[in-house]
Amino acid sequence: MKVKIIILIFMGLISTAVCAHQQKMATTTVSFNHRVDNIEVMHKFYLHDAEHAVRDLFDPSADILSSKATQNSFAEYVQTQFAIEINDSKQLPLKFVGLELDGKYIWIYQETAIPKQVTELSISNGALQELWPSQLNLVNIEGKGELQSLLFNDSDQWLNVSLAE
Repeated sequence: MKVKIIILIFMGLISTAVCAHQQKMATTTVSFNHRVDNIEVMHKFYLHDAEHAVRDLFDPSADILSSKATQNSFAEYVQTQFAIEINDSKQLPLKFVGLELDGKYIWIYQETAIPKQVTELSISNGALQELWPSQLNLVNIEGKGELQSLLFNDSDQWLNVSLAE
C-alpha cells in the first residue's frame, strides 16, 4: 500500500513537472540480478537537466551532448552523490560500469556483488539537490522481494528499506 501511495504521488509530481522546462526529477533502479550475483544500479537523468547542471557544477561552457569529458565528469559527480549501505553498517563499493546518452536521457551504470545476508538497505541519493532544492530522486529497489521505492527530496540524507529473505 505504501509503495502504491508513493507511486501515485510521484505520478502527480511528474504530471505537474512536465509543464516546466526542466524536470528536476531523476530515477535510479537498484536491481538484484541473481543470475550474475550482482546488484546493478541504473541512474536515469533528463538530459536537459544534466545540461544545466554541468554548467553550474563544472563550467558555464560545459557541453554534455558532445563532450565525453563532461559526460564522464557528470557520471563521477552522480557517483559521489549516491551510496548504499547494507544492514545499517557497511557501505557497498559500487563500481562504475559506464554511461550512455539515450534520446532525452543520460544513463549512468554501477554495480557491485550481492553481499551475503542482506536484510536492509540504507540509500543516499542527493544528486542535483544542492543545485535545485525541488529536485526529486526516486529510487526503485527490485529483485529482492516486492518492488520498493524511496523518494528523496532535499531534506533526506539516508532512507531505509527492509528486504525479503
